[in-house]
Amino acid sequence: MAVNSSDIQEERNGLDPNADQYLTFTVADEEYGVDILKVQEIKGYVPTTRIPNAPPEVVGVLNLRGTIVPIVDMRSKFDLDAADYTPFTVIVVLVVQGRVMGIIVDAVSDVINIPAKDIEPAPDFGYRGVAQSLKGMGKVGEKLVILLDIDALLLGESSAMAA
Repeated sequence: MAVNSSDIQEERNGLDPNADQYLTFTVADEEYGVDILKVQEIKGYVPTTRIPNAPPEVVGVLNLRGTIVPIVDMRSKFDLDAADYTPFTVIVVLVVQGRVMGIIVDAVSDVINIPAKDIEPAPDFGYRGVAQSLKGMGKVGEKLVILLDIDALLLGESSAMAA
């Protein structure tokens, strides 16, 4: 088997060329990950403009360089207790099936590589809901990262179906 210099360099850097990259963030002390290719930008929390009759998890909209972006509070989406926004609270701006959307998370952690061999299927909870939006559980050392199918979570459509 031939080994080229980029393979050696990636191995030295701890990168697996077959690994997917995920932006990880925390919500209520749990760590979640979304495909880095869905992330457009990360910005500090700023107040939003509220929209009447919006779903409870949609806290409002932002004008992001001329684009009106709906903002979803992940604590509300996950049916968790509300928390005060802190200097660590951020808005992750995502592109979800061609739509720009933002999610409010407690803090951004890191960008990590998770090889396919280290991703376990999402547990079957036997009911619909947020569990239907789990892509899997990523094993990173001794901890687990909950990998989200952000398309399914925000739009109710699996990214696998959309592809």
